[in-house]
Parts: sequence; C-alpha cells; structure tokens
Amino acid sequence: MINSKKVSALVASSVLSIGMFTPIADASSTVYGQPEKVRIQLASVETAYKKEDLIQKFRQLFPNQFEFLTASDFQMSSAHIFPDDETIRYDLQFTKVLNGKRLYGYVGFIGEELEVEYFSYQPANIADALFPAKVTKEEAGKVAEGFMKKFLDGKDYQLESDTSNYFSNQLLTEPIRYSFTFTRTKNQVPIADQMIEVYVLGNGEIGGFYKTQQNQGSSTFADVSKVKANEEMLKKVKDHLSVDLNYQINYNYETGDRNVQLVYQPTNRLQGVHALSGDWLTQNGYTANFPAKKKIEKLTAKPLSPRQEGVTVAEAKKIAEQLLAVTSDKVKLTIESIQETQNYNGQDVISVEYMYHYANGGHGSNLEINKQTGEVVQYYNFEEELLREMEKNATTENSLTEQEALKKAIAYAKKWAPSYLHNYGMPVEDPSFDERTGTYQFSFPRLVNGIVVIGDQISIGVGADGSLNSLNIDYQEIENWPSSDKVISDEQAKTLLKDALSLKLMYMNPTQNEKGNQYDLIYVPVFKGDMYSYLDANTGKWNNLFDADQSIAISHPWAEAELNYLLNSKVLDVKDVEKFNADASVSKGEALKVLVNSLTYFHHGDYFFGQEEPTQTFDNIGVKHPLYSVVEHAVEAGIIKPDKKFDVDSSITREELAVWYVRVLGLEQAAKDSSMYKLSFDDTEKIETDKKGYVAVANSMGLLKTEKNLFNPKQEVSYAELAVSTIRLAHAMVDLGRDLH
Repeated sequence: MINSKKVSALVASSVLSIGMFTPIADASSTVYGQPEKVRIQLASVETAYKKEDLIQKFRQLFPNQFEFLTASDFQMSSAHIFPDDETIRYDLQFTKVLNGKRLYGYVGFIGEELEVEYFSYQPANIADALFPAKVTKEEAGKVAEGFMKKFLDGKDYQLESDTSNYFSNQLLTEPIRYSFTFTRTKNQVPIADQMIEVYVLGNGEIGGFYKTQQNQGSSTFADVSKVKANEEMLKKVKDHLSVDLNYQINYNYETGDRNVQLVYQPTNRLQGVHALSGDWLTQNGYTANFPAKKKIEKLTAKPLSPRQEGVTVAEAKKIAEQLLAVTSDKVKLTIESIQETQNYNGQDVISVEYMYHYANGGHGSNLEINKQTGEVVQYYNFEEELLREMEKNATTENSLTEQEALKKAIAYAKKWAPSYLHNYGMPVEDPSFDERTGTYQFSFPRLVNGIVVIGDQISIGVGADGSLNSLNIDYQEIENWPSSDKVISDEQAKTLLKDALSLKLMYMNPTQNEKGNQYDLIYVPVFKGDMYSYLDANTGKWNNLFDADQSIAISHPWAEAELNYLLNSKVLDVKDVEKFNADASVSKGEALKVLVNSLTYFHHGDYFFGQEEPTQTFDNIGVKHPLYSVVEHAVEAGIIKPDKKFDVDSSITREELAVWYVRVLGLEQAAKDSSMYKLSFDDTEKIETDKKGYVAVANSMGLLKTEKNLFNPKQEVSYAELAVSTIRLAHAMVDLGRDLH
C-alpha cells in the first residue's frame, strides 16, 4: 500500500546512474534502508481532477482489458508533489473479488495531461504465474517489447541488459515478475533520465511499468557526430583514476539486519566526461581541471552534549512549532497529529504530522524528533516554496556563497543535532546548488576509523536567505565495523578498477535549470559493464549491488529447479553451495525457517516491535536464540503449537511435515478426526493415529506423495523434498485463497 506521506518504493532495479563514481551512494536510498523521499500532500481544493477523470485516462491506456471494473472499485488518493519537483501527481487504486479471489492494482498519473507514470497489477488468478512460470524470460521479453510498441510509444527505446530473472525476497504465493528496462534513445544514444521499466508476470501478462522521463518536447540534443573517440576519453579517465576505501552498509529487508563491508570505489566527486569538450562533469557543472580530492576531517573533534535529556510529546510539539513557524500571514500552520514510534533505523522518535494551509489549499508532511535527545532527525521546510508559488514574481536575490552556506549548515547541525556530529565529517563532495531557488544541499558523511561510510550521512539544506530548508540524519547503529588490516592495497585496487573500466556514451541533462533543457553527450564510466558493481576490498572480487552471484547452482536429479529458485529468492539459506547436500535431512528449525520465509512477510529483528517484554513461547527458545523470531512467528501463524520446548535441531519426519502443511492451509479441523479417513498405504500402520488425518489431507492434495504405495511417515525430510513440497504448498494456498499474516 502506498504511504500517504512518502513516495512509494517504485524504483527500477536497473535504472542507469548518472555517474561512474556515485552509483553505490545514490542507490543507498533504496537499497540500504534509507528514508524515502518526502512527499508533500496537497489539500483537496488544489486538485484539478476527480476520480472519474483518472478512471477515464486509465481506460484509454488499457482499452477493453478492465471493463469489469466499476467506478466503486477505484479509490483516489490525495494529490501530492515532491520537494524537487512541483509537478502534481495523482494515485489511483483498484481492487475487486472475482470468483472468490481478489485482484488489485495501482496507477500513478503525472502533470496536466495525466500521463500514466506507473502501473502495477496483480490479476485474480495467478496460478499460472507462480513458479514454475508459464513463460520463460525470453518469451516475457517479447511480451514487454510488444507492450512498449503498442501502448507506450516505444519505437525509440532500446532494451537494456538485465541480469536478474525474478524479484528476490518474494513469497512463493506471489507471481513471478520478470523485469525489463527500456531506455529512450536519440541518434541511437541512450538518454540517461528517460527510461521505462516493464514487468511481465510468469503467466505472460503485463504486471506493471514505471517511467522515469522528462519533458521531451522542448529538449535539444548535442551533435553526436562531434564526439571525441572513446579510446581517447578512456585513457584520460584511467590516467586520473584514484580510489577510496569505504565502509558500505548492506541492509536486508527480509531480516531487518545490517552488515558492513569494506569496498573500494573511485573518488566520488566526478560524474563523467563531456564527450565533445573533454571537460570533467562534477556535481555543479563542468570544469577543465580534474577536481582535487578533499581531505577527510571530522565535523567536531569531541562529542557534544545532546539538546536535552529526553523529550515529551508536549515538548516535541513546541520544537516542531518553532521549526515550522510561518513568516507570512498568507500561510497557517496546523499540527495534525503527534505519535511516538520508531524510525527506519530503530531509533525512538516522536513523529509530528503537519499541514501548511493557505487560501487555495495546503501542503503537508512530517518531521521526526529523537525521543532521547530532543534532536531533529528528519525535517523539510517548504514554506518558502509555497510563498514563491503564490507570489509568481518572487525572485532569489543575494544568494549566499558556498562557504557562507556551509557555515550556516554547520551551525544548524550544532543547534538541532549536536550529539550526532562527532560521528560525521566535513563534506567530501561538492554540494548541490539549485539556481532557481538559490539553495545549497550539503552532505556530511559518517566517519568510522577515519573511513567514509557509504549510506550514512547528515544532509542539510540551506536557503538563499540562510534559512534551514532541510535536515536529515541517517545514523545507523552498527556493532561491529570490519578492520582494514587485511584489505588489498590502493594500488591493487586501482589496477583492478582500471582493468574493469569502460565508457558508456549517454545523453544527459546535468544542469536542468530554467534556462533550457539541453542534453549533452557524456562518457559515463562503468565497471564490469554494470553500473552497480563494486570491488570487495578484502577479496579483490567484484560484486553487484542488487544481484547475488547466481553462477554457482545446486545440482540435483529431480529438485534442481525448485532448490535453485528458493536459493535465488533468498528463501533457502546456504552458506557454501558447492558443499551443500540437498539429500541431507533438514532440521525442524531450518524447515520452519523455509516455510516462514517463503510464505509470510516478517522482519526477524523487529517482529515484536514496540513490545517491552517480548513473548517467549518455548522455554528453550529465548529472545537471543537465532531462530527466536522464526519460531514465534510460526506460532502466531498457527504452524506449530505452544509447548514447553521445541527441538529446532532434530530432523523433521514426513508425517510431522504433513501436520505443518495442513495447518498452513487452515484445514486442521478437518484433519483432526482420523476415523474419517481410510488410508490404503502399505505402511499405514506406521503412521501415528493422531496424524493419520493430516497425512491423508496432505497426500490427497498432492503435497507429500507416496512411492510404491509407501508414505514412509517416519522418513526424515530432505532439503530436496522440502523444496518441492513447499512450492506445491504455495500453489495449494493460492487455490484456496489462503494467506498467512
């Protein structure tokens, strides 16, 4: 469901980065658990369109396909804008039950013409879209290309290479989704910010798409015939290449866990090379001289005291009113709600929802205050934007210099978040500068052992008049930071980066100001042919930010496809694939983990979020046990029953697994009375009396089959059998319309 205050996580998995030295940092906002972009909600009086307008536009895009939907099946969300994009967006959702099964979808519209920006859809009948998929990835690619040409005017788009076959970390009861990225081209050169991501379901239906493209009508494009030779520019980049050792925080959305590794990447102040002039492209434009590497220095030498020791809701409200105070009688501030919660980093915060009201409408958002220190961890001020919008002739005058703005940013950091500052350093990247508003955006990186941390920074925006425009702190609690004693040398890393370096010619609009929409030709360096590759500083091996290494697969005579699907979907946890024995017996703990991970959504680390005293069902499975959250979640879902102890290390038998499967399907009541079932297995007498009904149901539904009329109830279940039967179980759940929450 789309969050009412923040942009939904519609991020293309293979969106092209605008620079060789920024992909990891840029991707951190979606991959490493960083906060989503602030979404500014608009009051209803500002919206120009009604639900009927959106429905009509939606039907034009999909003629005849959704005729069964009525107006009552649709729901329209509040219109919204983003801080860096004043284009109004609208969201439309739809849902309906057909033959006892629910379908649903989401549609996003943008601008005055109500262009469809994104679409996501799951049909009522998804059985054919589950694993194993009805269509191959190659067949799905043809479907995507056909859809592009027919509905999305895709004649000028080219298909980008895509290494991922499926979305990872998805439930087995959800359809397979193949993703394809199409980049718009001009003169056969891809345009960096104009892409369409198309998703095809495993049954061959379009599951959705997402556009990232700018206004094409007024754009001008540089002459491709005048570009400098690729070899010449490649040598120039290699000659200037230098490397940085960084900590990289990896965030696992399934478990909520964070782990840290040391990586090498090139200096991150450069974004590319102008293909015509040879000038270097930096954060704030072009320069003939290669930008010098900035010295790493701490923001403060010693820890500073927090603003206060703890903060109440009433005190948080006063802080919010001080920060959000309006300077114009044309705008009125209203605090909508205040609640105590935890943010994405697990910090206790007080979240303040607010609205700015004015004559023709209003904008709303939220800010967060650390409950222990009274310090601001998330804030965005858009009053100035409102005034500029209302006073159309407003201009930015007497804008601060970069150094003046930096001093202001540091002063604001010391005022509103002092206790964090000793963990952060002075900016190592140039600030971004918005010529239209005269605002600067500074990023203060976290420093650990003198090393910059990727994915953890303090971001501060300073307005043209010196006011605080935004403040966001990404501080993440990490217990163990790897030592840099055993990393490869800088020279080794530089050699590896040079060997992996290539240049990709692209059209880019680096300035995007009001003076025009000029697309320049830029050579964007990439490594290993991939925008999201990074170099492991300990091993010297290349890894990918999004895709795990799928080159090593599990081999098995009859369960190979199922085992590898579970492995690549992050359901099956295998430490060493080459030594993995799929025919080995699986323990109850591991079997339970496979079921919970593949059939339910939960976060291991914060399953009992908000509980002061977490429940402990079994005496031997305490909160510090590695399978604690799995076991407790399984109890909550009804897969296992409360008892004194639960032996996670013992092997699970076929008749015990049958009991779990029947409970998952919600059929336990029917299975309890064993006298109802007449089993004809040759080894029926070996089945425990209280489990005969469960075995009968599991066998009749094809979940656990017999061999030579033997059920083998006491036989220990292997990883291979668990993989095959779990996927059968997922199909049965879909057929029954069964969900585990």
